[in-house]
Amino acid sequence: MEYLNKKIITPENGDWAVEARGLVKTFGDNRAVDGVDLNVRAGSIYGVLGPNGAGKTTTIRMLATLLRADAGFARIFGHDVVKEAQIVRQLIGVTGQYASVDESLSATENLIIFSRLLGLGRAEARKKAAELLEEFGLTEAAKRPLKNFSGGMRRRLDLAASLIAQPPLIFLDEPTTGLDPRTRNQMWDTIRRLVNSGSTVLLTTQYLQEADELADRIAVIDHGRVVAEGTVDELKASVGSSSLHLKIENLKEIENARRTVEQVLKVQSKVSVEEGKITAPMADADRVTDLLIALRDAGIHLAEMSVQKPTLDEVFLTITGNDINADTSKEAVRSDEKGEVSV
Repeated sequence: MEYLNKKIITPENGDWAVEARGLVKTFGDNRAVDGVDLNVRAGSIYGVLGPNGAGKTTTIRMLATLLRADAGFARIFGHDVVKEAQIVRQLIGVTGQYASVDESLSATENLIIFSRLLGLGRAEARKKAAELLEEFGLTEAAKRPLKNFSGGMRRRLDLAASLIAQPPLIFLDEPTTGLDPRTRNQMWDTIRRLVNSGSTVLLTTQYLQEADELADRIAVIDHGRVVAEGTVDELKASVGSSSLHLKIENLKEIENARRTVEQVLKVQSKVSVEEGKITAPMADADRVTDLLIALRDAGIHLAEMSVQKPTLDEVFLTITGNDINADTSKEAVRSDEKGEVSV
């Protein structure tokens, strides 16, 4: 097999790595994906955010030519995922939710096998394996059987395997699920380096912090549909303005402070008081200075003050009416032809 990296493929549309319109996929009575539209700009990290059962993995499988859509179409760098599937497969790398590796072999042996399957010679395959193991911090464990690897090490190896051909587009399907915070941060750094080196990443996740940290744009998907799309700041702004948080030194002055906040910020009935802290919407930042002066003139002293933007948690709750971590009644469906498909 010819080594894929040596093939020169010219994208028909250099601006968009992914274009999808009206993607639909049903499994029996379950409409797993229900008219999904996506536009992913080349050279960016695009996050698809949603709970288990939202349709994230099924969408990725259709984009990656692993599953045929029942309706709609998708293009990868301008190439149709159905009509030009072979070309698309040369442009992408896919890392799933579970490591696609042989546990009886070492990390080095796994990467060499994948490299050879992609057409590299023996010497080149060994060199590529060593480079990837170094990049993902696995050199010391290179000869260890995978059955002795931790979950984080397996995820890193799986990502390394998907990068052997250095694809311009990488699908990462919940790449940090089950990882500890330290390993998750390491994976985030690796993903950023991939994009800085010229790749495009489409990332599915149910971790709000992950989407906040990594994604240039986010699509919020729920029950198979994209219910919101934009930058992190745009999504946060869509659910309201920033909020001002004040902690009063003398709790006896809390009511007086609350009235002052309402009058100066002109937010009557929108101010809350809880455990000695006052929270108020801050639509006009210029009025905060006036508020501080008014509180000082009234002899009210502050112990703490902070300004907070809406969180992605609030965005998701507002848009979908559910917590992203809430249990879903259907986390997977079965396809007679494909076996079990996580959606």
